[in-house]
Amino acid sequence: MEKFTGLIRRCVEDYNMIADGETIAVSVSGGKDSLSLLCALANLRRYYPKRFELRAITLDMGFEGADFSGVEKLCERLGVPYTLRRSDFARIIFNERREKNPCSLCAKMRRGAIHDAAAELGIKKLALAHHFDDAVETFLLSMFYEGRISCFQPVTYMDRTGITQIRPMLYIGEGTVARLVEKLGLPVVHNPCIMNGTSKREEIKDLIKTLSASYPDLRSKIFGAMQRLPLDGWEPAEHARRPLP
Repeated sequence: MEKFTGLIRRCVEDYNMIADGETIAVSVSGGKDSLSLLCALANLRRYYPKRFELRAITLDMGFEGADFSGVEKLCERLGVPYTLRRSDFARIIFNERREKNPCSLCAKMRRGAIHDAAAELGIKKLALAHHFDDAVETFLLSMFYEGRISCFQPVTYMDRTGITQIRPMLYIGEGTVARLVEKLGLPVVHNPCIMNGTSKREEIKDLIKTLSASYPDLRSKIFGAMQRLPLDGWEPAEHARRPLP
């Protein structure tokens, strides 16, 4: 946990993500990434020189069988207030609209609902659990499917809501997240979405895995290129950090 939190701190400081005295809402889906981020920020809160508070927000998409009681207990143990918002987004997307490509609409609806929940709580900063692999995959997705050199930013100010999104896990790889979750026995909520494991992102994951057999440091080189170009918002305050795969 200390090594994991150290990488979170590096990212936070490189992109000036946390201001003294603010409250940060953590978007907690119940997946391994968001649970790891919640635990690391709760750990960082104990000793970080800039004081900050945390609040966890979960959006229940309305899939049958989703149980967030373990997430609620984890928040109690960490001393983080927990808000669970329920929705019927799953029914709207899959039953009513029968979307052929539901992921984009789903992401917009989830983002809007989480932002609304944070705003109602008076919170202006939202931590998202996108990690190192997510960034590399999004960069390649933009090139292959949109013909653009683009990716989400480490820090993004949303004009419509007045909320600033931060992504403190950008120096942490998916394998490191999985090891932490197993080590801590975190209460991961099974993802019941029928699109889980079948999206274009999964195609990119497979491609990266195949190419990495010949080019083991492919992901790190892509990530480094994103910082050195730099993409808009991606130039770190100091030098580029090498993430832990």
